[in-house]
Amino acid sequence: MKKVTRKLTTILAADCAGYSELMDKNEELTLENLKICRSIIDPIIEEYGGRIFNTAGDSVVAEFSSTVESVNAGIIIQKTLFDRNKKSDSISQLVWRIGIHLDDVIIEGDNIYGTGVNIAARLEGECKPGEILVSRMVSEQVRKRIGFAVNAEGKKSLKNISEPVEVFSITPETSENLEEKIEINKVTTNLKAKAEVPKIALVPFSNLNNDEESGYLVDGIVEDLITEFSMIKELEVLSRQSSFEFRESNQDIGKFSKKFGLNFIVSGSVRTSGKRVRLSIQLNDPTIDKIIWSNRYDRILEDVFDLQDEIVQTVTIALVGEIEITSLNRAKRKPTENISSYEFLLRGKELHHKFEKNANHDALDMFDKAIEADPNNAQAYAWKACTVAQAMARNYSDKDAETLLQEAMKLVKNAHELNENDFECHRMMSAVFLSQHNYRLAEEHGRKSYDINPNDPRVVSGYGEVLVRVGKFDEGIAHLQKAYELDPVPQGQTNSDKRLSDLVLGYFMKSDFENCIETGNSMQTLDTRSWIFRSFSLDKIGEFGGQLEEAKKWKVSQNIDDWAGAIDRFHIPDEKRVEDIRQFLESI
Repeated sequence: MKKVTRKLTTILAADCAGYSELMDKNEELTLENLKICRSIIDPIIEEYGGRIFNTAGDSVVAEFSSTVESVNAGIIIQKTLFDRNKKSDSISQLVWRIGIHLDDVIIEGDNIYGTGVNIAARLEGECKPGEILVSRMVSEQVRKRIGFAVNAEGKKSLKNISEPVEVFSITPETSENLEEKIEINKVTTNLKAKAEVPKIALVPFSNLNNDEESGYLVDGIVEDLITEFSMIKELEVLSRQSSFEFRESNQDIGKFSKKFGLNFIVSGSVRTSGKRVRLSIQLNDPTIDKIIWSNRYDRILEDVFDLQDEIVQTVTIALVGEIEITSLNRAKRKPTENISSYEFLLRGKELHHKFEKNANHDALDMFDKAIEADPNNAQAYAWKACTVAQAMARNYSDKDAETLLQEAMKLVKNAHELNENDFECHRMMSAVFLSQHNYRLAEEHGRKSYDINPNDPRVVSGYGEVLVRVGKFDEGIAHLQKAYELDPVPQGQTNSDKRLSDLVLGYFMKSDFENCIETGNSMQTLDTRSWIFRSFSLDKIGEFGGQLEEAKKWKVSQNIDDWAGAIDRFHIPDEKRVEDIRQFLESI
């Protein structure tokens, strides 16, 4: 079977509204006007970096490497056609509709195929004449990079598209200075592309009470702040693991900042007295060794959630100015207003992070108590599901894997029913559906989790693992690389092998054998999957022959009787790729 070539691109589809009716009335005049319109449309598409790959009758379909430029082209097309219509007789006026979508497509010669092309065409069909209709992915790319309103139109069911698509409309202005405005947009876009997203670390706060009993609360507040900041797409947030290692290593804050390329560091202290909490917090610029903002908060313990929201908003304004932080408009992910349940939740999370059998058992007990104290605490269900999954993966439980899997799935569903906007729920559901080889739902929940919390390395990594499996290689590898950069040594690990193993998977799925080998060589210890993918890649480029004897010894050392079952747990949807792996292992 011939290898399929794919790429991520932006599709623009345009057609003339009421074309068939116009042709029925006057074929020659309509055809003449169509040619005039095409003489306007085609050069604009080319000017903005597009390539027309399909035309039929009145339709034009083009691809763009830049989503912003595709929208700019669409705006100029509509404006120019509007001006042309103003100067034409009514019988010569043609009004156009444009649909734009960003997706992974199949390349075949000079043509492009795939659902992405169909969605762009269906968006164009739903578009009001004279306007532009775009998908959610396009809207996210251009909303802050063009000077025109992008209006939410809700979800639409498109013909022959299985799931409803969230759509947004753009109504181009027809003022004389539109071209000037587009040029300004180009400059602004280029400047934004060059500007780095601020990178921030929230280091553990000092526990001024200096007692272990308050320690879990101090760390819990910082963990929740890291989570809240991670939901802000305008910031890149260092992971909890890397931030908390700062305290354990006692390293100089300047070296810590330089190591991770930080622009800002948030630090602080917490003192408790009965039900009262005093939190002092400061925002530091390590590049100039200066405190640029600080504040103190005195609250009663029950106000901890409102306190977190206040800190997030205040520090964010100090960081990026008076901007619209879209991620703060999310449904608030507050675990509960019941502080007793919240305390049990914090204790359970602390125990979960120990990655020990006894701690795992105690964590489950804490989450049960959190649920008992507040049955509506969605986070308690989600974290208990995560802890059950940890027990299954690390053999901490006497229960069989299937029983634990069903238990975790039930807990995740409970959490999701209580709060459908909880990223932990979607993260866990994505992982469970992946294990069941339901790749469509795994991708759907992975995307939802990422949309809510785009900087949590567990979310980024999990979503990336799904994307590379479903053929969205470049996007998936970019996510896996981001997870590696944000959190090189994941919690519970002692090195970066887990992150590198995920990248080995990504390059292997893309058939990028050179990078697969290079990344595998960077690992300290190759796990079974990574060893197979690296060796398979070496075989593909003709460099495995000299390692055959060593490979035979390795295969025996794995003590795996059911290699088919082992390969199945790699969760690869491509049956041909699975068969190739099986035959490769048989040849050893």
